[in-house]
Amino acid sequence: MLKIFLGNMGGVIYHPPTYFDNQYEDEWITDPLTKEMVKDVDQSEVISSRLIDSPVLGPVSVKELSGGVKTLILLAFDKNQKIFNISVCGNNCAKWILEIGKKKDLTVNLRHVMNFGDGKFEIEILNTGEIVYDMEKFAEIAGKYV
Repeated sequence: MLKIFLGNMGGVIYHPPTYFDNQYEDEWITDPLTKEMVKDVDQSEVISSRLIDSPVLGPVSVKELSGGVKTLILLAFDKNQKIFNISVCGNNCAKWILEIGKKKDLTVNLRHVMNFGDGKFEIEILNTGEIVYDMEKFAEIAGKYV
């Protein structure tokens, strides 16, 4: 289940892209989930664990991926029980955050109102203990904390 703490929170990895650059493992990059996320969010193709083909930048290293994709990869694969600030992620990452939260217990920090779309979802708001199932309720609660 996806659990979100809204607003400032201690003990959080505030800038996941920097953490990613120093902690990622090669096998994370070639995983099918990563390939899908990179294709969807960055419109790029994973060639190998060290090479990404970007239509804008050309061949680049993994460290040139967007901050949003780096954060998604950490959410999916980091095993260190860290809580990541997902505020670096744009709304184009929201569906992936929901998807990862369906596959494993995931606690994140968010400092803005992210648009999780019009569909139904399940998010526990740690600030209130409430579980929300749609964007209207999420935005109502998030607006009080961020």
